[in-house]
Amino acid sequence: MSNTDQGPLSASEKDDVEERSSVRAPVVHEIVRKEGEDELQRPSASLFWSGLAAGVTIMTSVIAEGAIRNKLPADVPWRELVSDIGYSLGFLMVILGRMQLFTEQTIVSVLPLAADPTWRKLGKIARLWSIVFIANMLGACAAAALNVFCGLMGRELLASMIEVSSTLLHKTPSEILLQGIPAGFLIASVAWIRAAANGDDFWIILVLTYAIALGDFTHVIAGAAETFLILFSGKLELGRAFAEIIVPSLIGNILGGTGLFALLAHAQVRQEL
Repeated sequence: MSNTDQGPLSASEKDDVEERSSVRAPVVHEIVRKEGEDELQRPSASLFWSGLAAGVTIMTSVIAEGAIRNKLPADVPWRELVSDIGYSLGFLMVILGRMQLFTEQTIVSVLPLAADPTWRKLGKIARLWSIVFIANMLGACAAAALNVFCGLMGRELLASMIEVSSTLLHKTPSEILLQGIPAGFLIASVAWIRAAANGDDFWIILVLTYAIALGDFTHVIAGAAETFLILFSGKLELGRAFAEIIVPSLIGNILGGTGLFALLAHAQVRQEL
């Protein structure tokens, strides 16, 4: 029997339809855009301390990945597959803790500019990006120094963390840049998917950041934590750390997060706004 034979939908049935309907893309765009507007209005001091906390916290990704690898037998083929799960820990703590992570801010802060381009908004984005990036770098650097020089981790764990981080030394700057593009795309998608899903934040972040680890992609902030670890352990020079690892991964993340995901996310709904 069809719905027309049964009469119109009841109020409760209409509520069920609303609850089961997917959120429309323009609604998701507006949620993320509004969040971006709010972030652009935050005081510089708030952005800095939040970014510093994120830079320190992201080191837990390296700690967890190194700890899991250290506990697993060295000769098993799935060792890296399992240890990569630890990479998600720092991102879970940072994003769920509402700390300022540079790459997540690419889409959030750019959508207000894409929706209404003005020089004033461009200046606000430059302020936010500069403060958050510098704070993230300082936090990651401080966390690496504490781990290497202050003995916060046991020798075996520290050695495992350095082993995990040293994979960056086997990549060329061009490889790091190119592998930073999918990492930036995946991290930028976190804000969009969380707004659309309206829940399950833990699993969204876990799956997307685990994909970064599985693909051996380069994330500038987590990569900076690894870079400073191998820098302070004497395996890398300061000039190479920035010129060959941090700057290429930064460019790749911006291209993937802003150049691809943020602009595509806006383009798909531009005619509906």
